[in-house]
Amino acid sequence: MAHRFESALLQMLGALPAVAQRRLAGNAPIVRDGQTLAPEIQLLMKLVKLRGGPGLTDLPLDESRRKYRSDVQVSSGPQLSVSSVRDLEIPGPGGPLRARHYMPRDSNAPLLVFFHGGGFVLGDLDTHDAPCRFLCREGPLQILSVEYRLSPEHPYPAGIEDACAAFEWARTELNAVAVGGDSAGAHLAAAVAQRTQPGTSPPSLQLLIYPAIDRVQPWPSLELFAEGFPLSRKDVQWFETHSLAPGVQAGDPRGSLLASGKHSSLAPAIIAVAGFDPLRDEGLAYAGALREAGTRVQVHRFPHLVHGFVHLLGVSRSSRAALRELAQAVQRRLS
Repeated sequence: MAHRFESALLQMLGALPAVAQRRLAGNAPIVRDGQTLAPEIQLLMKLVKLRGGPGLTDLPLDESRRKYRSDVQVSSGPQLSVSSVRDLEIPGPGGPLRARHYMPRDSNAPLLVFFHGGGFVLGDLDTHDAPCRFLCREGPLQILSVEYRLSPEHPYPAGIEDACAAFEWARTELNAVAVGGDSAGAHLAAAVAQRTQPGTSPPSLQLLIYPAIDRVQPWPSLELFAEGFPLSRKDVQWFETHSLAPGVQAGDPRGSLLASGKHSSLAPAIIAVAGFDPLRDEGLAYAGALREAGTRVQVHRFPHLVHGFVHLLGVSRSSRAALRELAQAVQRRLS
């Protein structure tokens, strides 16, 4: 009941005119690095601060996972209907993987295999149900959402192994043509594009939404947005600590797809970056590395948004517009 009330309240506030949202936020617009934060997100951040309580990475792991699911449920809005949704299991290198297939009305729509974000530590099919439904409807696209093994129980690169196996299965069984994800899930999607095995068909497109792609370089955006936004530098470090295998040090280039040098002859990439995101600059750097190596890249910059905007569909018109833009870009590229 409390979740439904909070979600309805946030939807109401998110529908207000921008000037009213600014007034309720009680502050001048947040401007940093020449970018102005969307007013509904500024208001949401104020409400989160007023509510108080521990942050996502201030809790024991099991509680962090529960809080992530709960927070996403509140901000995702009403469940969008699509033509059909079915849960299934697909084979993985460590055992069966849960997956969810979303079908739009157009049964001939291309299929995108999607990997959820959550720092390789959090997330599941349910935390990303709303963005998958949105991509399905707005593309229209078929979406196969895959729940891969999480760290620290299954350290990096277990998730990559699952992602590669899942795409190969979906390519064979469901005629999947594209791969994508957000944050850590975008890392997995990019890894699939880099690791296509000889004799198998590579994806024809990779959709990388604010990708977590490199932990080697001290990117300026990691300092610019270190505190005060949905993803902090402390959070980034927490995720890294929990996802590394024992004995692997932070900054190990083996965990960086930017440092891999495998950037040529890859599937064309659609890369989305949010302005107020510690990961912004590494996403742009990856786009630059792909482009320099001759891989086609289309960059979508959303300077007014934050990391995690795919979870704000119920409270942010700007986030809905951004994800709609990406869904339609994928559809255009695949059609």
